[in-house]
Amino acid sequence: MARDEWPEKGDLVICTVQQLESFGAFVTLDEYGEKEGLIHIGQVSSGWVKHLRDHVREGQKIVCKVLYVDTRRGHIDLSLKVVKDGQKRERIKEWKNEKKAKKWLTLALTAPTAGVKAGTEELEAIELALLDAYGSLYDAFEDVVRVGKSVLLELGIAAEHADAIDEVACANVKPPSVQISGYVELKCPLPNGVEVIKEALLTAEAQVQEQLSARATDTSTEGEGTSVACFYIGAPRYRIRVTASNYKEAESILSEAATNAITFVKQHEGYGKFFRNLT
Repeated sequence: MARDEWPEKGDLVICTVQQLESFGAFVTLDEYGEKEGLIHIGQVSSGWVKHLRDHVREGQKIVCKVLYVDTRRGHIDLSLKVVKDGQKRERIKEWKNEKKAKKWLTLALTAPTAGVKAGTEELEAIELALLDAYGSLYDAFEDVVRVGKSVLLELGIAAEHADAIDEVACANVKPPSVQISGYVELKCPLPNGVEVIKEALLTAEAQVQEQLSARATDTSTEGEGTSVACFYIGAPRYRIRVTASNYKEAESILSEAATNAITFVKQHEGYGKFFRNLT
């Protein structure tokens, strides 16, 4: 479903080059109902432009920044030269993800294998509900994988449609993850102190993984893709690396693993201290 609204000044938009003129390039905005925009020749490149075809060509997909929008006249001014390479890559990635998510939604609700098929109006209503709630279909699919189909039911989506979307989401979306590290300083004066410290780190890993497994249920993805690992970086300091679905969870697991390791060492006449960052 293409957007009926207009882009706003400063937005990065996906465009298709339609026609080249001596004064600039006419493009259509793919995500805004094929609305037309103009890239003035002065906004094509930061250098001198002798021939537009050296920079853009008909049919090419490009990322532009919106400079000006006149909804009354139906006019949009765009710039190609101010879009940085990193912004272009990220915007193209978002656009491709959104196209995939739209296909997934259609597959879930209208494919021949769909358990309960949605009509055209139902499909559009569900798409609008997801866009209103998340601003992006792909973000909606990620949330379904991360939280569960309950987020769909809360939006008023019928249970049978929520089941179908949940199934397709879990089959196609890899939950996003973050990775953080912290450090523990561990010392043990006992003759087998080195072995005590090794056991402390292994125990810390095992205890956290056990707790994560215990929290996981058959109807939840909580804990999936979450891990903790400890590494030697130079006595008496050791690194704890945590991978989790979000920073809040990662910080909690990191703190828990460090506490477990320090507690174990202290039980064996040792000393321990946690550092979030090394200075």
